[in-house]
Amino acid sequence: MKIYIILIVCLFSFSYTGHAQTFTVRGKVTDTDGAKIPAATIRILENGKSTKTDSLGHFSLVINKSAIQAEISAVGYKRSTIKLTEGMGNRTIMLEKDQQHIDQVTVQGRHINANTETLVKIENSIMPVTVIDRRTIELMGSRRLDEIVKEQTGIAIVNDIGAGARAVGVQMQGFGSEYVMILIDGQPIVGRNNGNFDLSRISVSNIERIEITKGAASNIYGGDALGGTINIITRQTVLQPQAVASAMYGSNETVDVSFDGETPLLKKKATLSMGANYYHTGGFNTSQGLITGSTLPPYDNYAAHGRFRYKFNDNNAFSVSARYGMRRSFMNKAFMGTNYQTEDVLDEKDLNLMANFDHRFNARWRSMTRYYYTRFDVDMFVALSQGDSLNQTNFGQDLHRLEQQIAYSIPNKLDVITGVGGTIERIDQNILTTNNEIKSYFAYSQANWKALPRLDITFGLRYDNIAKYGWRLDPSAALQYRILPNLSAKMAYSTAFKAPDMKKLYQVSYDPGINSMLLGTASMRDVINQLRESGQVSQYELEPIYDEIKGLALNAEMSKSYNLSLIWENTNRKFRAEASVFYHDIKNQINRVLIGMDITGGLIYSYRNNPEAYYQGADFSFSYKLWNNLHLSGGYQFLIAKDRSIAKEIGEGGKYNTPLFDPQGGSVNYFPTSKDYWGIENRSNHMFNARVFYTYEPAHMTFNIRMNYRGKYPFSDRNNNGYLDRYDTFVRGHYLLNAGVEKKFPKQRLAVRATTENMLNFVDAKMPFQPGRVYFMGLTYQLYSDK
Repeated sequence: MKIYIILIVCLFSFSYTGHAQTFTVRGKVTDTDGAKIPAATIRILENGKSTKTDSLGHFSLVINKSAIQAEISAVGYKRSTIKLTEGMGNRTIMLEKDQQHIDQVTVQGRHINANTETLVKIENSIMPVTVIDRRTIELMGSRRLDEIVKEQTGIAIVNDIGAGARAVGVQMQGFGSEYVMILIDGQPIVGRNNGNFDLSRISVSNIERIEITKGAASNIYGGDALGGTINIITRQTVLQPQAVASAMYGSNETVDVSFDGETPLLKKKATLSMGANYYHTGGFNTSQGLITGSTLPPYDNYAAHGRFRYKFNDNNAFSVSARYGMRRSFMNKAFMGTNYQTEDVLDEKDLNLMANFDHRFNARWRSMTRYYYTRFDVDMFVALSQGDSLNQTNFGQDLHRLEQQIAYSIPNKLDVITGVGGTIERIDQNILTTNNEIKSYFAYSQANWKALPRLDITFGLRYDNIAKYGWRLDPSAALQYRILPNLSAKMAYSTAFKAPDMKKLYQVSYDPGINSMLLGTASMRDVINQLRESGQVSQYELEPIYDEIKGLALNAEMSKSYNLSLIWENTNRKFRAEASVFYHDIKNQINRVLIGMDITGGLIYSYRNNPEAYYQGADFSFSYKLWNNLHLSGGYQFLIAKDRSIAKEIGEGGKYNTPLFDPQGGSVNYFPTSKDYWGIENRSNHMFNARVFYTYEPAHMTFNIRMNYRGKYPFSDRNNNGYLDRYDTFVRGHYLLNAGVEKKFPKQRLAVRATTENMLNFVDAKMPFQPGRVYFMGLTYQLYSDK
C-alpha cells in the first residue's frame, strides 16, 4: 500500500512542470445551415488534449501557444482541421454533413457510431440497453471483458460449480450464461465450457465500446439471446495511421500485453486493423487450508485479430475479419489429508472468421450479406500425480452461419430490418456418439414506426426451424411514449424458442478440480451403464432423479418476457435515470442436476427440464455529471428466481412435501411450506453498484472508486431434498471495492495507470474464480501522425 501511495505522489509531481503562458480560445460549432452541434470534439493535434461543445455548440479551450492546429469532429459530419490562435474571438466553425457516414444512433443520451458489420440498430432494441464507451473502459483499468461487465447493474460473473471450476460465465436478470449471447461486431461466438462463455478470454485492447441488451433479444438473435446480448464493437472508422501499445503487471504474476494498429490504404478506400494480446496469470487458491494447488489454474492466453475493409464506391463495401485465441492452463490440486492428487492440462482454441458485403440500393434501401464461421476445440488430459491417466477428453465444435439482411428506412419515421439465414453446427468428440450435426433455419423482421411525434411502435416476428424440434413463430412488440420532453416510458413483450445444443445432448466432460462429471442426456444412460460394469458406480450411489430422467429427451425451452421502463434525462444531459420492472416466464428450462456419485465420491451431473421457471424483479440505474470533471453512477437490482412447479409440489403435498432436514444439526424439523423454497441456485435477491470518476485537468489525472455488492445466494442442495431451502449451502453476501488512478503525459502520448481490486479482501472457497486483494500497474503509449 505504501508503494501505491508513493506512486500517486510521484504522479502529482509531474503535474506542474514545463507550463508556458496559456491563452483561452472560444468558439461555436454548427452545421452549414447554422444548426448547433452539441458534443462535437475539438482536439489539439500536437498533444491530443481535447474538449467538447456544450448543448448550444459552444466550447472553450486553453492553449499554450499563440497558434496551434486543431481537429474538429462530430458524429455524422466530415472532420475539419483549423488553426486556433490567440485573440481569434468567438469564431463559428461549420462542419459539412457526411451523407455516406455510417448510421448514427443515440443510446441513453449518448451519440455513438453504429456497427458497420450489421444493419441492426441498437437504438431500436425493444429491451433496455447499456453502452460502455472506450474511455470508461480505460479509466476502470480493466484488462479482460469480464472485469467490465460484472460492474454493470443486474449483471454478475458466476462460477457454474456443477460444470467445474473453469466454467465461469455471465448472468443477466437471472438468466445464466447459455442464455446470454456474446457477439463481436454483431456476429455470435460459440466457444463455451458446458454452456458458459468465459468472458476473461477476451481482451479489451481493441474494443471501441460494449453494447449490452438486458432482456430478451431473441427476435433478432434467436433463443440463445433469451436473457440478452453482450455485443463487442471494435473500432469502426480509421482516419489516419495510428497504433497503441499497452502493458500491465500485477498480483498473481499477472501479465497483460497488447498491441493494436490501424491505417487507411489504397487512397483511403480501404482500412486495415490488426492487433495481438498476451495474457498470463499464475493462478490462485481460494481454499487455503482445504487443498493445495490452485482453484483458478495458471494459464497463458494468446489472441490475435485482423480486419480489412474496402469501399468500392459510395454504395458498395466489403469487409473480412479474423480472430484467433488460444489458452493453455495447468492445474495441480490435492485435498489435504489424502493421497489423491491430480494434474491436468486444458488446451482451448477458438477461431472466428467473418465476411460481409454491404450494398446501398438508394437512400432508403440497403442490404448486407454476412457469413460467419467459428471453430472451438478443447483438449483435456488428467493424470494422478503417480502418473496414471484418469481421463482424456477431446471436444470440437464448428458453426457455419449465413445470413442475408435487408433494411428499409424513412428518416425519423420508419426503420424495418429483415433477415433470413441458416446455421450448421457440428461436433467431433471421442466419446460414445455418432450424432454430430444440428441444422437450423431462421427468418425475422422488425419494424420501428414513429406513429406520432411522441409515440414509437415496434413490431417483430421470428421464424425458427430446428432439426428434430420443428418450427415455431415468435412475436415481439414494444411501445415507447414520451410523456414529457425529458421523460419517456417503454413497454415491451417478446416470446422465444430455444432447442438444446449439442453439448447438452452429447458432450461428456470431467473436471478434476471438483472431481465431477457432466453427461449429455443422450449419452447419460450409456455412460452410467459403463461405470456400473466397471464397478465405479453402484445402484446405491445413484439419485432417484436418475431413474426419473433416464431415457427422456430434453424438451425445447419456450419463454415469454415482459419489460416496463421509465427513462428520465434532464435538458443538459447531465443527469439520467432509468427504472425497469421485468418478468420472464420459461417453460421447460434446462437446468443441471446431480444424478449420483462414483465410488470415490466424485459427483455426476446431467440435465433436466424445469417445467415452470420464472425470473422477476426490478432494477434502477442512474448517471450524474455533477461537474464537467466529476461523474457519479450506480444501480440496484432486485431478483426472484424460482421454479413454480416446486412451490406447487410443496404446497399441495407432492414429492417435495417431506420434513426438512438440518444436516448441520442432524435433526428433522417440520414439514415445509412454499415459503421455505428459496429459489434457483446461483441467483441473488439483491445486487447494487456505485462508481465515482473524477478528473483533475491541470494535472491530467483521473481517479475512480467503484463498489459492487452481491447478496447471498444458494450454492448447493446440502440436505439433498431436491430443492434449495434455508439448510442448504449459501455464498454469503459480499462487497467488492475497486479503485484506480490514471496520469496522462499528453506530449509524450503516454498514460500510466494503477488499480487496486477487491480492497476489502473478500475470499470464499465457493467462489474459486474470485481472488483476494490484488494490485496492478500499467502503461499505454499512443503513436499517430500529426498531419
